[in-house]
Amino acid sequence: MRFGKTLKQSIYEPWRDKYIDYGKLKSILREDRPDDEDEPWTEEDENRFCDEIFNTQLEKVAQFQEEKMQELRQRVDTAFEKLKELPPADSENKDKPTDEALAQRLKDLEAELDGITNEVKELQKYSSLNYTGFLKIVKKHDRKRGDQYKIRPIMQVSLSKRPFNSEQGYSPLLNKLSLMYFAIRQHLEDNAPAEPYLDPESQPETHNGEKYTAYKFWVHPDNLLEVKTYILRRLPTLVYSQQSAKEWDGDEDPTITSLYFDSPSFQMYNQKVDRETEASSLRLRWYGQLSQKPDIVLEQKIIHDNGTSEERKFPIKEKYIKPYLDGEYKMEKSIQKMERQGQSTADVDEFRSTANAIQDYIRSNKLQPVIRANYVRTAFQKPGDDRIRVSIDTDIAFIREDTLDRDRPCRDPQNWHRTDIDDSNMTYPFKNINQSEVSRFPYAVLEIKLKEDQNRKRPIWVTDLMASHLVHPCPRFSKFMHGVASLFEDYVNRLPFWLPDLDTDIRKDPQTAFEEEEAKRANRAQNEQVVGSFLGTKLGNSFKPSRSSPVAKSYLAERVAAESSGAVKPQTPVSGATDRTPAGEPLASDGSQLQQNAGQQQNGGRGGDYGTMSLSSVFPGFSLSKYSKAMRLKRAQREGGGGGGRRGSVTLPPGVEEPTEWLKNSGPLQIEPKVWLANERTFLRWQHICVLLGGLAISLYTAAGRDTVAEWIAIGFILTAAFAGGWGYFLLHSRRRMIIERSGKDFDNFLGPLVVSVALMVALILNFSFAYRDFLARPEIGTEVEALFEQTAGHVDLR
Repeated sequence: MRFGKTLKQSIYEPWRDKYIDYGKLKSILREDRPDDEDEPWTEEDENRFCDEIFNTQLEKVAQFQEEKMQELRQRVDTAFEKLKELPPADSENKDKPTDEALAQRLKDLEAELDGITNEVKELQKYSSLNYTGFLKIVKKHDRKRGDQYKIRPIMQVSLSKRPFNSEQGYSPLLNKLSLMYFAIRQHLEDNAPAEPYLDPESQPETHNGEKYTAYKFWVHPDNLLEVKTYILRRLPTLVYSQQSAKEWDGDEDPTITSLYFDSPSFQMYNQKVDRETEASSLRLRWYGQLSQKPDIVLEQKIIHDNGTSEERKFPIKEKYIKPYLDGEYKMEKSIQKMERQGQSTADVDEFRSTANAIQDYIRSNKLQPVIRANYVRTAFQKPGDDRIRVSIDTDIAFIREDTLDRDRPCRDPQNWHRTDIDDSNMTYPFKNINQSEVSRFPYAVLEIKLKEDQNRKRPIWVTDLMASHLVHPCPRFSKFMHGVASLFEDYVNRLPFWLPDLDTDIRKDPQTAFEEEEAKRANRAQNEQVVGSFLGTKLGNSFKPSRSSPVAKSYLAERVAAESSGAVKPQTPVSGATDRTPAGEPLASDGSQLQQNAGQQQNGGRGGDYGTMSLSSVFPGFSLSKYSKAMRLKRAQREGGGGGGRRGSVTLPPGVEEPTEWLKNSGPLQIEPKVWLANERTFLRWQHICVLLGGLAISLYTAAGRDTVAEWIAIGFILTAAFAGGWGYFLLHSRRRMIIERSGKDFDNFLGPLVVSVALMVALILNFSFAYRDFLARPEIGTEVEALFEQTAGHVDLR
């Protein structure tokens, strides 16, 4: 279907005038006049087209999307305020509404959320349609006018600067909506099981009856080695064996090939892009080269209405794949083999049911292989422990496997795979095929799967990795969707949301990424706390910012200032708060780990406060102002020598001794040779200056004779040379002592160079001034000057 027709059918009527005017752009491009090829395309025509698409259409779409997103944020915040106004589950307020009144208010709020959610879905479709429209029209332009002008790269840069088709803008909004729906559902459906709250940025999956939560990220090649080594410290690599399905047996990571199916109209792709319920994907997958006769598995993945996914799969031999796809073979021999092996009737019936269901699905939807994904997978998992499963896919390549072009099909229609690739054992980067049929993904794909377990917290190292600058989050990333979007752009009219990120640099500054993640976690914890208070349960994990977090720093500064002025009001402690930091370290006895919850962190005031946690709220007698005064006093005593730096006011637990040295000073002394050589090289430079100045001073003193000025200047040079030699000797031993003691002080010392420079400057100035004065005092100088003046005046015509 042409994009223009798809655009007309997908327009949301209230926003009709806000879409890209695709017909007008085609008219300017003369797409509606295919026979008028004799009229030349001038620079004026090009300027008119570029002005319309960049300055009018693109600005119109980007501005409307931003305004609508801001409006939806305000509506969501208003609905969230209504939820906050409802009394908590354990409240004893006399004005608390009855159950019927509360249920009605919640139903009204749910209806309001339904309206907001529908508009969010329409805005996502709006963004995706317009993004596709801009890429489609510039592709038409470059195809028709590309001999003179190419504007697709410029359009990609412009779209990356206006990320209206990015999932990052929708994630906070969807998270807040999901939280409110969760609270309403748990309160209204009394008989419903208390299901855990699901993060919209994650993807629930089911493997072998076990429920997992999957998170997907992109990893830049510059960060790939660091990510792998970070994971290797916590999880061993998973070694594939012949006994576990003949997947791989070797030292290198296995190469995986996934052959995806779809209809000629790309029905399955469109369902996944639009996130329709019961959307499905189908693939054949094997490890290694097909010539090695690996086990081939046919897999169907179904995404249900509640967001969870289900897998159906069974092994199939290569010789039976084509008859099975054509409906001529129904896995009878595999079923007979299972019966001969004595497997249970339930297993046999389940295998038969799965094979028949997938075959019917293939035949009814007219599915055929359309694309191949080839990649190298590195897996990490503890043996016998599948609670954490991590995989990294590299060298990802997508290859066309379709027969859409009947004249030049990529694959032989009489076969189910491309024999030119598999018979020749072709590998990445697949240079021996038509390069227009292959697309190479520039990043690695990291997937983390965590088994759902309410009694076990997520490991801290996983949280740190997911929040680090080393990874770029890309929820719901799909190799199938990306391969189709990159190789079949002319056949599809919807593109996935992550495509704009390919035109940007996903590498991040570590500090910026850390601050953004801290603010994001604080905001999420704030929302979860409100919903948990309303339900009377703890929702999510207690959030405590790191010591280096800007959230924690700003909180301490504001609270010290507030308590010093007596402006701090009593706060309500957060339920479920712990006395441990995010890194698992206990709070220090001097209070240096004081933290607070997300309500105060984001807003810093009462407007966004849902209850804060601090020592002063639990112990009214404790005040940060008192704490700060005590710490200042102890610091002054330590700097003045009082107490010798010992914390005499702190009582250590039994069996704990006060350390006698810093942790950095423990262990054997290991000094690199270049450190010693650098210190010695500096000493030799100073001795060189000493010898140079000393030689100059001796020469000057010897040649001075009875010249008193020269003698004093020479003596000054001698003193300066002696100082340079002594200063170099002093630096050699002082820096040697600092190196041995592993001191944290700076090695810079500008006193010596300053003294030598000033002494030389003074000596040279005095020498010049005295010599000049003596020169002018000589009597023959005055006579010579007068004679020269008379001689010059005699040649000058005074007229």
